Amino acid sequence: MRSNVLQYDLTAPATLEAVLEILAYEPGEYTLIAGGTEIMVALAAGRLAAKKLVSINHLQELRFIAVTPEAITIGSGTTFTDLRKHPVIQSDFPLLKQAASWTGSIANQNRATLGGNIVNASPAADTPPALLACEATLTLVSKRGTRTMPYTDFHLGYKKTALAPDELLHSIHIKRNLNGYIPYTRKVGTRNAQAISKVALAALCLTAEGVVKDIRIGAASLQDRPARLTATEQALLNQPITPATIAAARAALLTETHPIDDIRSTAQYRAHVAANLLEEFLLSL
Repeated sequence: MRSNVLQYDLTAPATLEAVLEILAYEPGEYTLIAGGTEIMVALAAGRLAAKKLVSINHLQELRFIAVTPEAITIGSGTTFTDLRKHPVIQSDFPLLKQAASWTGSIANQNRATLGGNIVNASPAADTPPALLACEATLTLVSKRGTRTMPYTDFHLGYKKTALAPDELLHSIHIKRNLNGYIPYTRKVGTRNAQAISKVALAALCLTAEGVVKDIRIGAASLQDRPARLTATEQALLNQPITPATIAAARAALLTETHPIDDIRSTAQYRAHVAANLLEEFLLSL
């Protein structure tokens, strides 16, 4: 049953500072709305619990991509279309470009934001595996100040994050230190486009003379949150890529992941496909 819009309050402050004032005045009482692609679905389904909404979609302070020789910083209000079209993201961060192209329709990509995809905290979200593999860091802001954290520390459980009630996600920071890394990303869904993932992997690997020198693997739909597969990485680190190493990595992945049965897939299917995707990547090296 569709929600009654008259039961909701929406405010749209002119500046980021004004938004932070509202969040500080009544911590936890307001829900931020950027692109609104998730919130409007919840509203239409009659399950949007939040009654007080703050629009930040119009804030240019949050919609930017800043590039230096060392890193790229992406404002949380940056859309997926912005990500897909940016030349540095296309050249330096193909995992993120691909993830942005997977997210919904073109209309969705014009509205949906990177910050919203992160803060919504869906275990099946498209961009988190790429951000985990790229070892992104997040900048959070409030009236109390600014703090930075590794993205790996942000997701605490199903739909739970480290974001305080008076904070918002300001930006995402990724170092441009991936020369020589081989990228890999695959998403398995019901359709080729506009589908929530059954399982997805994003990985970066640096090899020398057939030995894995560094590897980073991010996953979607394999735990109760977006996950970095550290045990699987450890099974591969400093190892030659042999059938025995691949078998050990598959075993590690199956041990550290905990997929669920739901309307889109089964836990058994997710685990088996994820292991196959990992093997596909390793054989490609």
